Amino acid sequence: MSKYDDIKFSKTVSSYLSLFVIAALAVIFIVAAFFIYMYIKSGSEPLDPNSTEMKNVTIEQGSSAGMIGDQLEQEEIIRNGTMFEYFLKLNSITNYHAGDYELSPSMDFEQIAKTLETGRVYEEVHHRLTIPEGYAIEQIAEQADEQLPMVADRFLELMEDEEFIKSLIEDYPDMLSEDILSDDIKYPLEGYLYPATYDITEEEPEIETLVRQMLDATRNNTYSVFQSGNGYSINFEGESEELSFHEFLTLSSLVEKEATSLADRSKIASVFLNRMSETPSMPLQTDPTVLYALGEHQERTLFEDLEVEDPYNTYIHTGLPPGPIASPGMESVQSTMNPSNTDYYYFLADSEGNNHFAETFEEHVENREKYINNN
Repeated sequence: MSKYDDIKFSKTVSSYLSLFVIAALAVIFIVAAFFIYMYIKSGSEPLDPNSTEMKNVTIEQGSSAGMIGDQLEQEEIIRNGTMFEYFLKLNSITNYHAGDYELSPSMDFEQIAKTLETGRVYEEVHHRLTIPEGYAIEQIAEQADEQLPMVADRFLELMEDEEFIKSLIEDYPDMLSEDILSDDIKYPLEGYLYPATYDITEEEPEIETLVRQMLDATRNNTYSVFQSGNGYSINFEGESEELSFHEFLTLSSLVEKEATSLADRSKIASVFLNRMSETPSMPLQTDPTVLYALGEHQERTLFEDLEVEDPYNTYIHTGLPPGPIASPGMESVQSTMNPSNTDYYYFLADSEGNNHFAETFEEHVENREKYINNN
């Protein structure tokens, strides 16, 4: 073997040794990290998962993470105060609220930490329900059926339970009126169940409680926007008319179902308002109301559908339908509250979902030929 070969062999061995050392160090690091993780995990678990005892704990102003950990260990809330200190630091939890708390040995580190961070007892989230914007009652029922231990049929039964609805009117007199009990309305609470993500802290949630949670969200969001308007008025057939919250919510739901972009929502609202301001008022002629009347999910409204005799059909009835046809999101609510100032009376959506607006019927026909019939 030549001197050159010796050097080459030596470099090869050295490279393999380096790779072996790196691999060994990586394995040691992974194993160490695993044991550290398991150590922290075991330390963060409840001291006594089955405990029902609640202990009064006072966190003084200026307490550090270490001081809080030691205090909780001494008061037998947690197993290891040092581990709790590490947990707070690893999760960048530094904003602790001083005050009196009721804590239990059955709480884990996350529950205790969130309680100290928010200033109120943190409850574990067992389920999460997401209601998309524009969902109608029947879709919400299906969503609850899929995401919660809840039956859609039972949800829909409650939506038609007159006694329950009347109890809600009593509890939400500012927001719910007798209008929702009209015979023409399909579901009294249609549109009133706010679209959002709800954290459910009960393992077996009650539908009544969930409905009230949704109504609270509507009051805090949609109804709050309506109140900020100090009386929402429209020009109806040449005269100023103040809309009730029920009517405002109905109009917002139409905007929600027709809109394809944020920029178009306020323009669509202006189209509806311009039509109603005519003397006599023009039918709103919005397809989603026809589909709601049919109770079917169709991608396209057929000509024979437009003739269905139903109070919700805005092709044969002028003005707003009897009630909302879906739960509008905040963008539609804000756009309805602040409509664009336009002279538009018509609009249509092309195959890509872009809306095209027109002031006259002739322009609208041109848009139809350009964006619908030629595609």
